[in-house]
Amino acid sequence: MAEQKAYNVAVVGATGAVGQKIIGILEREPFSIGEVKLLSSKRSAGKVLQFAGKDITVEEATTESFKGIDFAFFSAGGSVSIKLAPEAAKQGAIVIDNTSAFRMDEGTPLVVPEVNCEDIKMQKGIIANPNCSTIQMVAALKPIKEAFGLTRVIVSTYQAVSGAGNEAVKELKEQTRNYLEGKEMTANILPAGSDKKHYPIAFNALPQIDVFQDNGYTFEEMKMINETKKILHDPNLHVAATCVRLPFISSHAESVYVEVEKEGLSVADLHKVLEKADGVILQDNPSEQIYPTPLEAMSKDEVFVGRVRKDPDNAKGFHMWIVSDNLLKGAALNSVQIAKAMIKNNYLNS
Repeated sequence: MAEQKAYNVAVVGATGAVGQKIIGILEREPFSIGEVKLLSSKRSAGKVLQFAGKDITVEEATTESFKGIDFAFFSAGGSVSIKLAPEAAKQGAIVIDNTSAFRMDEGTPLVVPEVNCEDIKMQKGIIANPNCSTIQMVAALKPIKEAFGLTRVIVSTYQAVSGAGNEAVKELKEQTRNYLEGKEMTANILPAGSDKKHYPIAFNALPQIDVFQDNGYTFEEMKMINETKKILHDPNLHVAATCVRLPFISSHAESVYVEVEKEGLSVADLHKVLEKADGVILQDNPSEQIYPTPLEAMSKDEVFVGRVRKDPDNAKGFHMWIVSDNLLKGAALNSVQIAKAMIKNNYLNS
């Protein structure tokens, strides 16, 4: 039996929320790993993190950091990816990028392995990881589209604060303490760090994630709209999104309305395809109050679907509730699954 190749990996943004999750997943995933480089901004360089029980000093990410690296996982912000990802690819690394920098680039595959794994073969050194909210939604939509056709998707999200990073989580905790103690709450991060105004998230709901675009939708909403069409290879699919931040730490939830092409379907028909879907767990028994919740989905790998019901006024319309850990399947896990799919399907040599 031939010896399994050991793959050298780099994690850019190793000290951040997603970077930390990538490190944890790489420790438990069953492909052979050789050298591990943990990279960050100059500010965070010098910190010592652990990988597989060994101390690794975090280095500053530069254009020279990727020599001999097979997989480079990027999660340090779009500007870092734009600057360093092409350089990493030039040096022979396969870049798996968690930012929005390359997602809508025509020559860059945007991949959820359970949904469009074949698209990996289009890669020219960079593969984009979709937005966290998009990933969990398309995982549930793909089997429905394949079985029954799909014409319209309307989604409202209920997104965890960890999607905005570790500092946003700290701010939520501080605001919660201050509110309960009768103190003034200060806000410096949400709904968007780069925007003009900030609102407390504790005991609140913010109908803005990222900055507003000229059409009145936020950047997060447009990401969901455009990425869904690209991943499902359906530019004519009607998609609309409203994205809302809520005061819990992990796992995004989504209320999704779909219209299918096939007539005469029942909830049981949708249940059958969802039960067989790769990476999806159906939790749907209203009589027993069984449905997914963000707290229950936290730290789990799968996408959970429940509350499947037929629209009372549209025979082709169905509603469902989709929940998944935004830092795992919504980011870090999906990234590592892309690398595993490349190895398993021999796409590295294609």
